[in-house]
Amino acid sequence: MVGWYDPPQLLRTAGQVVTSTIFGRHADYRLIEALYDDPDDLPDDDPTHFIIDYSQHKEFWLDYVADLGEGWNSTYAVAYHSSRPKLDLNWEKNLYVTVRGHVILFGGDEVYPTASRSAYKERTFHPYECAYNGDKARPDMFAIPGNHDWYDSLVAFTRYFIDKDEIAGFQTPQLRSYFAMKLPHGWWLLALDTQLTSYIDGPQVKYFQLVAKQIPDGDSIILCNAEPTWFYEAQYQRYDPNVNDRNLDFVEKEILKGKSVQVFLAGDLHHYRRHEAQDGTQKIIAGGGGAFLHPTHGWKMNDLVETLPPTQADAARTFHHKASWPNPTVSRLLSLRNGLFPLVNWKFGIVPASLYLLTAWSVMAKVGDTSDVTEAASRVLEKLLLTPFPIFWTAVLFLGFFLFTDTYVKWYRWTAGTMHAVSHIAATFFIGWGASYFAMTTLGLRYQTPEQLLLTGSLIVLGGWIVGSLLLGIYLLLSLNVFGRHMNEAFSSLRIEDWKHFLRLHIDEGGRLTIFPIGIQRVPQVWKENTQDGPRFESDDPRATQPELIEAPIILRHRNKHAC
Repeated sequence: MVGWYDPPQLLRTAGQVVTSTIFGRHADYRLIEALYDDPDDLPDDDPTHFIIDYSQHKEFWLDYVADLGEGWNSTYAVAYHSSRPKLDLNWEKNLYVTVRGHVILFGGDEVYPTASRSAYKERTFHPYECAYNGDKARPDMFAIPGNHDWYDSLVAFTRYFIDKDEIAGFQTPQLRSYFAMKLPHGWWLLALDTQLTSYIDGPQVKYFQLVAKQIPDGDSIILCNAEPTWFYEAQYQRYDPNVNDRNLDFVEKEILKGKSVQVFLAGDLHHYRRHEAQDGTQKIIAGGGGAFLHPTHGWKMNDLVETLPPTQADAARTFHHKASWPNPTVSRLLSLRNGLFPLVNWKFGIVPASLYLLTAWSVMAKVGDTSDVTEAASRVLEKLLLTPFPIFWTAVLFLGFFLFTDTYVKWYRWTAGTMHAVSHIAATFFIGWGASYFAMTTLGLRYQTPEQLLLTGSLIVLGGWIVGSLLLGIYLLLSLNVFGRHMNEAFSSLRIEDWKHFLRLHIDEGGRLTIFPIGIQRVPQVWKENTQDGPRFESDDPRATQPELIEAPIILRHRNKHAC
């Protein structure tokens, strides 16, 4: 799994995020894609140019996997089980025999931590190539780009999923980062690309307008998006006409013009969560393809209500919470591991150790000859007031911790950000004072001699390494469990590779859609090479669990009974 708190990784991720934020929104690769196949040149009466057609199948299977390509164990476990010709699943004494997909759809964030040709090869394609080892009847592969795929402006994503006809033995029919599939018996799958929480570009609007003309009234639609923006908007209780949920609303209301969207699918959150409206419409988050686990507790709501403009408020639907996996109790217990942050993320310790040392070094107050905390604090304050650099450095340190605070509420940033910053500044004072006192008073080393400076500095580094990491772990633990903040930071620190899942969708001959949410509670951590036909590696971990249904299969029929 990616060491998200390893200092080199922190720098690389920060650089990619800053670069993509500054340039990514202005260098829209989707416009270049559109030049390959300009929607203005597509004949309205010939949908074969812009719709991928699977409608000839009597029945159809599709595997949906989102947020993959971080760790080998987690990504390969999902690839392995989804690649098996069939999976027998039980739920309340009922046996369901599922067949692997004719299509495998990656629902966003196909690689971590950032997109590159080497990262895709190593973290994404290699596990799936090994899982399908020697199998020539492989499904067609499709992918929707998420924010991690966009960090290089979609260059590597385009190189593999769009410019190539085949990847690692898988056919890749898509021509753009967005696409439409015509499925059997009146079902359609539309996949959107909204860039970096940006917008649906003009060529994409034109494309789906052409697709919408081909969808008969009464047919049903599965709408896929890289992020569950409906959930984020409800969580933060805000209406913003520019956020992605308005994109989904625009597609549903203006482009599809009231055609029946029965399922919304998204990843981005690395857990399973399902909401259902009274009319049967499903909103499903399924980001369990191989990335670190996200918590299912800490969120402020269970049911969610569509956030619509005031003029449409009376048309809002309530989506009732039906399932979360893992359940919130398990999620809360897992979060307690942040109390072991210095052990789980031991490399991160160099960051607070360096900051603590630089802070103490910039002040350099003579506090090692006094055991009075008031006297020691007074000397430090006097030094701060007399020399400008320590004041500047301490202010920068304070601002860094303050801005780290994850919140959409100002009072929380001011309160929690201030307390977090002050705790580190206080820790720097006490560690520096204790180290100096030990060197000068206990060991009798003279002030500012090489021996005293070296010993004091070493003790500050050691103390900062442990205490600074521990304070961050406690901050994340309290933020998540008390205030419902820092969901991403609190669980990326844990790098939990278990609790993975994928969706298996089945359209039967009668036109009924069944969604099987398949979970793997504990992925294998030990593998052995297979010397016979089949997957290259098999589990050699007796504690690993077999795939299981997360909840009962979700069954959907066309709302128009005559559609089939």
